[in-house]
Amino acid sequence: MPFREVSRMDERLEFVMLASVEGANVRQLCRRFGVSPTTGYKWLERWQLDGMVGLQERSRRPQNSPA
Repeated sequence: MPFREVSRMDERLEFVMLASVEGANVRQLCRRFGVSPTTGYKWLERWQLDGMVGLQERSRRPQNSPA
């Protein structure tokens, strides 16, 4: 049986689509997708604010130097 390759964006999109359905259990979906509830709710918030762009990988580079 071949492995199914899924991009991060496709997986996040599937998550938010399933979580956006009324009555969806977000914590159960988080367990299914292997992410923490904090991450799941963060994806949902970004989806509601920015749509597809909000689900893209973001830079982790600091905005300024502490020194």
